Amino acid sequence: MPELLCTDLDRTLLPNGEQAESPNARAMLAQLIKQSGMRLAYVSGRDLGLVQQAIADYQLPAPDFAITDVGSMIYQRVDDGYQPLPAWVGYLQAGWPEQNADWLARELGDFAKLTLQEAARQKPFKLSYQVTPASELTNELGILQQRLASVPYAVNVVSSIDETADQGLVDLLPANAGKRAAIDFLVAELNLAAEQVFFSGDSGNDLDVLASPYPAVVVKNALPEVVQQAKRLSKHQHVEQQLWVAQGDASLGLNGNYSAGIIEGLLHFYPQLRRWLTVEQKAE
Repeated sequence: MPELLCTDLDRTLLPNGEQAESPNARAMLAQLIKQSGMRLAYVSGRDLGLVQQAIADYQLPAPDFAITDVGSMIYQRVDDGYQPLPAWVGYLQAGWPEQNADWLARELGDFAKLTLQEAARQKPFKLSYQVTPASELTNELGILQQRLASVPYAVNVVSSIDETADQGLVDLLPANAGKRAAIDFLVAELNLAAEQVFFSGDSGNDLDVLASPYPAVVVKNALPEVVQQAKRLSKHQHVEQQLWVAQGDASLGLNGNYSAGIIEGLLHFYPQLRRWLTVEQKAE
């Protein structure tokens, strides 16, 4: 049985992409989480405020943990609020000594096409850029990597594509940060084994977790190139058996998109969870 469900938000749990959501799928997933007793972590590029906004807008279950800002912050739910995990902050500071994202932006200078995202997206442990159209991303990443060669400490470069806005997104983090690193840290804190942790995602910044020892699903609405990258990387890491690509589950009326894909992945790896899905809960 899974002890911890970790899921990306935008276009994974949140049905804010172009594809249709299965009716009642979010409610089914919420009931499955509640009845099974598994803990819940949202793993998002959003900051804490935007995660909380998504919870309200989409009537999502309150998570036990929020891994935000592309894995550069971890919060634990305490009563009705969220507090940073002190051990994680100390861990990141050790790899980002006496520096911050503002310093890194000045060190890198201006780019011809990459532009800084709005001020609210910049955090002490995260520097975020964007480029439009998304087709420019590969070339700009090459230029960025050249400039990072002169930076005196290691930087984790995380890129993804927002297909709805046709934007390429780039986040620069400490080398010991990121979605996979944050999940690994939380799993160690909770003393869990890999098979007790499940992950769901859809985009480029989810790839390091999709190709990991954790059972994972890439939802059906993910971009085809993300699916192919996840398959290739998981095979390279010899963990291809830990990756499921959602296709839809007609027996439950699930189309594989968003939360329907999460349910499908959970049932693939943990078929015993099916007992929590009664006929009345199935999507129509």
